[in-house]
Amino acid sequence: MQAKTLATISKGARLTTPGKLGILMMNMGGPRTQDDVGQFLINIFNDRDILKLPLQSIAGRFIAMRRVSKVKDQYMQIGGGSPIEMWTRTQGKGMVDILDRTSPETGPHRYYVGFRYTNPDTVEAVERMLDDGIEHVVAFSQYQQYSGSTTGSNLNELYRVQKQLDPESKLQWSFIDRWGTHPKLIQSFANRIEEQVKKLTEDVRSTTPILFSAHSLPLNVVDRGDPYVAEVGGTVAYVVNELKRRGINNPHGLVWQSAVGPLRWLGPQTESAIKGYGSAGYKSLVMVPIAFTSDHIETLFELDIEYGEVAEEAGITQFLRAEALNDHPPFIDALATIVKEHIDSGFATDPQLLLPDSGGDSEQTKITRRWIASQAERLKAMQK
Repeated sequence: MQAKTLATISKGARLTTPGKLGILMMNMGGPRTQDDVGQFLINIFNDRDILKLPLQSIAGRFIAMRRVSKVKDQYMQIGGGSPIEMWTRTQGKGMVDILDRTSPETGPHRYYVGFRYTNPDTVEAVERMLDDGIEHVVAFSQYQQYSGSTTGSNLNELYRVQKQLDPESKLQWSFIDRWGTHPKLIQSFANRIEEQVKKLTEDVRSTTPILFSAHSLPLNVVDRGDPYVAEVGGTVAYVVNELKRRGINNPHGLVWQSAVGPLRWLGPQTESAIKGYGSAGYKSLVMVPIAFTSDHIETLFELDIEYGEVAEEAGITQFLRAEALNDHPPFIDALATIVKEHIDSGFATDPQLLLPDSGGDSEQTKITRRWIASQAERLKAMQK
C-alpha cells in the first residue's frame, strides 16, 4: 500500500488519512479456551491499576490460582470460553463498513482488537498496525464509562507497548476514552430494555423494577477520585430519561456486581439487591448490564445463571435480562458515528482524559497522560 501524508482538508482541521487509518478496539478480553483461564486471571490480579496488593506478583498469582477451578467451571457453563472476541470483531467489522460509506475520504478503515488480559493483546495489535503501514490510530475504548482500572489500564499498557515497538513514533495516536451518554448508545440500551419490558405480564409491566448492574470497583479506587461511578450513573440517568420519553416509567435502581478478592468493594451488590426485592414481595425484575456492550461471563454466567438462581430462590418468577448490545444494528451505527464525530473534530482529545484523579494518579498514569497530551500537541502542529 502506497503511503500518503496526513493532510488538513478543511478549516475545521479535519484530517484525511486515505488507506492509513486504524481503529484500535480496546477491552479487557476473555479466555478463548479452558487452557487460557489461569493466565487470564493472573494477568487481572497482577494489574495494579485494579488492585494494589503487597508483593503483588505473589499475592495476585495466589488469588488467581485459588479461583481457576471455579472460573473454569463457570466458562464451561457458557460454552467453554468467552465470546467477547467474536462480538468485538463483529462490532468492528460492522463499524468500519459503515465508516467506509460515511467517511470515504478517510478510508478504507481497518479495525484492530487489543485486549488487556488475553490474546489478541495490545502487542499483537500494534505489531499488525505497523506491518499494515497504518499512520494514524484511533484508540477507541470499548468501556463506555471511564475508569482508571479499565480504560486507564489499557492506556497505560498501550503507552508501554508503543514505546517498545514504535520508538520512532511512526504511529500518530488519538483517543476516544468515554462515550457513556452518546445519544445512539442511550437509544440502543433503551431498545434492549423496552424489548424485555414488553415481555412482562400486563399486571406488573409498569411496576417491575429495572435494575441496572455494573461491574463493581474496589473502594480504594473510588476514594482516589475515579470517575467511573459518576459516569455509570450518568448513563443510567440518560437511559431512564429515554425510557420515560417512550412511556416506560418503571422504578429503577443501580447496583454493582463481580466483587472478588480481599478488598472492600463498591455496593450495593447485585445479588443482595435481588434478594431484597424478593423479600419485599416483588415477583419480577428486568436486569440491565449497563457497563457492558457485549456478552461475556458477567452477563452469560453471573447475571443469567448465578443471579437467575438467586432470583428463583427469592420468589421472583419473571427474571428478565436486557440482551447485550452485541450485533444490535443501532449499536453498530453508534460505534461508527462516534468514530466519525471524532474524525470530524480533527481527532480532538477530550480534555477530561488529561485531568488527574483528584485523589492522585500512579506514576505510570502520569507518564501516560503526558504521552497522550504530546500526541494531541503533535496533531495540532500537523493541522497548522
